Amino acid sequence: MQSPPTGSSGGSSDLLVEIVETLEACGLDDDAYQLHEYVDPGALEQLIASADETIAVQFTVEGIPLGVSPDGVDVIIEDESQSVGE
Repeated sequence: MQSPPTGSSGGSSDLLVEIVETLEACGLDDDAYQLHEYVDPGALEQLIASADETIAVQFTVEGIPLGVSPDGVDVIIEDESQSVGE
């Protein structure tokens, strides 16, 4: 069994909070969607927590494209090759 990295006890819930806050900043109310219908939150948390900094997971919630990496959550701008942080 592998134990979580030191200091990450609140990291996983922080990631979910950051996703929800990013979606709210884009005008999407938290009662307008169920995050688990778009991505498996537990698997996403494990993947991000165990990966190096080069990984990024992209998914779309209610038309809002997101990129999640160890650095945080970004809204992906389709017309540009860059993403904008919250």
